[in-house]
Amino acid sequence: MVVFLVLFAFVTVLGFYASRWRKSAVANIDEWALAGRQFGTFITWFLLGGDLYTAYTFIAVPALAFGAGALAFYAVPYTIVVYPFVFVVLPRFWSVAKAKGYVTAADFVKGRFQSRGLALAVAISGILATLPYIALQMVGMKTILQALGFGGDIPIIVAFAILAAYTYLNGLRAPAMVAVVKDILIYATIIGALIIIPGHLGGFGHIFQAANVKLHAAAKPGSVLLSPKLYTAYATLALGSAVALFFYPHAMTGVLASKSRDTVRKNAAFLPLYSLMLGGIALLGFMALAAHINVNGNNNLAVPLLFLKEFSPWFVGVAFAAILIGALVPASVMAIAASNLFTRNIYREYFVPHASENQQAGIAKFISLLVMLAALIFVVGIPVQFSLYLQTLGGVWILQTVPMIVGGIYTRWFHRTGLLIGWLVGMVLGTWMEYSVGFTTSFFALSPGIVGYAGIWALIANGIVVAILSLILHAAKVSNGVDETTVSDYQEEATSA
Repeated sequence: MVVFLVLFAFVTVLGFYASRWRKSAVANIDEWALAGRQFGTFITWFLLGGDLYTAYTFIAVPALAFGAGALAFYAVPYTIVVYPFVFVVLPRFWSVAKAKGYVTAADFVKGRFQSRGLALAVAISGILATLPYIALQMVGMKTILQALGFGGDIPIIVAFAILAAYTYLNGLRAPAMVAVVKDILIYATIIGALIIIPGHLGGFGHIFQAANVKLHAAAKPGSVLLSPKLYTAYATLALGSAVALFFYPHAMTGVLASKSRDTVRKNAAFLPLYSLMLGGIALLGFMALAAHINVNGNNNLAVPLLFLKEFSPWFVGVAFAAILIGALVPASVMAIAASNLFTRNIYREYFVPHASENQQAGIAKFISLLVMLAALIFVVGIPVQFSLYLQTLGGVWILQTVPMIVGGIYTRWFHRTGLLIGWLVGMVLGTWMEYSVGFTTSFFALSPGIVGYAGIWALIANGIVVAILSLILHAAKVSNGVDETTVSDYQEEATSA
């Protein structure tokens, strides 16, 4: 408890101290939301790592391995597949955003296609996907607090108030500073777990054997090896998750805060180190099975209870602090990203078109508080399962923005009307697929032998609609708007990171 509280107090002080780091006027939207786009390779690596590999990842991936077995390991290939994609695509996006002062992906879509409708579609998708994602970070935080013996909702409210305060005051600089500490603690915890726990349990051979026996004996049998009937589901889930990952608003925010396109490329090369760590995190689920952890129906408790059983008390404090801080960093960036979308693409676009940079920063700060309050209400007042349902939908929804963003980065051939209708088709179809399976899974069966990720099926339908309508609309010579970007905007180089 002492170790945990000391580390939490340290990162709290660090979050508030962030205002003195590279001090500037955070009253400006570019400074508050993107830290002046001045993060180099080192800080960007920690920020994106802290942003993408969250507390809920630390809790949910092992929980899935604990309950279902090999399917949980889809998280490893998807976080490998994504980085070549990032290396190729996102430096171009960074360049045009820097050249034109874009703060969100919706800003880019509007400028590229002269379409407020497309910008609103991206903003709505991003905000809807982000809110339950923040709530699930708090689920991870609440799980750790419960394992420590903190009952009731007061501790989670206090932690949230601290998070909201330093995010409001310091913007993106606060989670960037905290991310350095968080990632060091996470690496220490995983390396410690991979050394200590197998030694206690008789080695990895025994862990896999014992986990397989437990999984086969479960009410819903699983295995440490993937069943052939799950190959398509596994592959499409990994592919869809990879494509969606960096189009979440919080990931985009981390990319746009980089100081050069070279920084983005370097991080695409270095971030797979986190994928190695993620493989270790997934193995914790098998370790919990081999250690005979009893979760009483709540698989999210597998990792906390495993640590309590296998670690020395002081190291439990380090591990639990790592997970809790792992909720603070992404929750803060997510709140900033959602508030950016609302401020830039709803408030400024539809209510106060001539809002100054300082006015936008003020609104964004206020909205970040509302976003975090909404997430807190999810955690305190709404069953966790509802947040899970919405998060399942979040990935499906984010995928439907890919044609307009990635397509726009490379070409204007896709017609803005076709893109908007394709997005709507993908949103409706993806939501219907999830509804038809009761939101209990991300998979939808097109036929008894073809089961795959609902987001991929919806994205394919989206793409088909966009392609057909673009052909028709171009043939009919329907205007595709005026592009405010130029070829050089996508090639602009900044000072190397």
